[in-house]
Parts: sequence; C-alpha cells; structure tokens
Amino acid sequence: MSDQQYSPAGFKLLPPVVKNLLIINLICFVATMSLQSTFRIDLTELCGLHYFKSELFRTYQFVTYMFFHADFQHIIYNMFALWMFGYLLENVWGPKRFLTYYMITGIGAGIVQTAVAYWHISGYEAAALAYSSAPSPDAFVAFVKTCPPRSQEILDQMNALLSQWQSSLNDVHFQRQSVTYVYELIRQQMDIATIGASGAVYGILLAFGMMFPNMLVFINFLFPIKAKWLVIAYGAIELFMGISNNRSDNVAHFAHLGGMFFGFFLILYWKRTARL
Repeated sequence: MSDQQYSPAGFKLLPPVVKNLLIINLICFVATMSLQSTFRIDLTELCGLHYFKSELFRTYQFVTYMFFHADFQHIIYNMFALWMFGYLLENVWGPKRFLTYYMITGIGAGIVQTAVAYWHISGYEAAALAYSSAPSPDAFVAFVKTCPPRSQEILDQMNALLSQWQSSLNDVHFQRQSVTYVYELIRQQMDIATIGASGAVYGILLAFGMMFPNMLVFINFLFPIKAKWLVIAYGAIELFMGISNNRSDNVAHFAHLGGMFFGFFLILYWKRTARL
C-alpha cells in the first residue's frame, strides 16, 4: 500500500463492534464513578483483574477488567485509540473477526500481566520466608523498600513499629509483628487490580501496523509517521518501561506488550490458514 494519510470517519459511520465497545466502556466508567460516590461500591474491586492468589480474584475478571478505567484520561486515551485504529480494522476484517481479535488480545494481556505479577510476588514470598527466619530492623526496612505499602495508614504503623523496635532489638513481640506486616505487604500487592482496555488497544495498534504498514498516522495531529514505525516505537517504549521496573507509574506495561504479543501470533495464524 502506498503512503496514504489515515483519517477515520465520524461516530455515526462507525462499524458495530467498535461503536458498541465504546458505549460499553463509557457505561462502565459512568457506573464506576456513580456507584463509588453514591453507595461506596467499588466496581474495580469486583471486576478488575486480581492476582490469582488474592481473595478478590475471580476467573471472569480476565474479561471484565478490560471494560473499566481508572480515570477520565485513562478512558479517553484508550477509546480514542480504539476509534482511530479499530474503525478501519473492523471494516476490513468484519465484526466477528474484529471482536475475536479484541477479546483474545485483551485476555492475553491479562494472562501476561498475571505472569509478570507471579514473577514479582514469588520473589516477595521468597524474601518474606527468608526474613521470617531472621527478622531485624535493617532487613525490615530493606523489604519495605522492595515491596512498598499501598496505603499511608500501613506506612505510618510500620514506622511506629520500627521506632519502638530500634530501642529494643531483641523484643520478640516486635519481631513477630514485623513478620505480620511483611506478609500484609505481599497481600496488598496481590490485591492490586489491573483495569483498562490498553492491552486490547495495543493489540489493535499492532494489527493496524501489520495490515497497513505504510499508512501515515499523525502524532498529536501534527507529525506524520508510518504505522509500522509507530508500532515499533510504542512497543520499544513499553518494553523499556517494563524492564526498567518503574512500577511507581501504576501502568501495566507488560500487559500492553502482552496484547501486542497475542495479536501478532493471532494474525500470523490467520495468515497461515489463509483466512486473513
């Protein structure tokens, strides 16, 4: 395909799956905000994807997590990308195949995110086991740095414990209490919910780059770039952010890569079976 400028059509001309996905995501977002503010019901706790050892984990969360978003910026970014790139893909593939691709890449992203979480949490559990055999203030501080608390309340409690413990290093009560906090930190990590359509959206971006590699896409509506280079750039950024272990940004970078990974092999499978 020659270098063409890509410009998706308006909302009224959207194909059915993209349109309905946009509507469903918007409904879920409004419901999340409304129920949280009115009834203190946290839908992300119920529908977000939790670690499989968490008491909050349910199998259906591998599907539901991709329809919920953390804030307005989160949903706007994902839905804009879904509209922009999904429009052409669904018109080429048809509704059934596009929906199949969307769901597989979204679920695949959740699987990859769970695998990465397993790698992290297994390390925490091994460190906690070693700590419990020889607890000390210095080792406690080191563990907390690698597995930080998710709430200010827990952090304040641990700081209070540490302050008292340092004045009585051999007190068994403080040692046991510190072990309890260590395992509480691991539980908090298990209870972190992954939400958002980003995994499926990155899968769509990957498909767009593979299907229309030389199509020109405008970054911030100003700078043209071929779709294939855009996909490579986004993939490289997510890989760098993922392996740099910058978890403070609360972004599931490996879930994004997981969506691209599953999308890549699904497209190859369709090509091999001459269905694409």
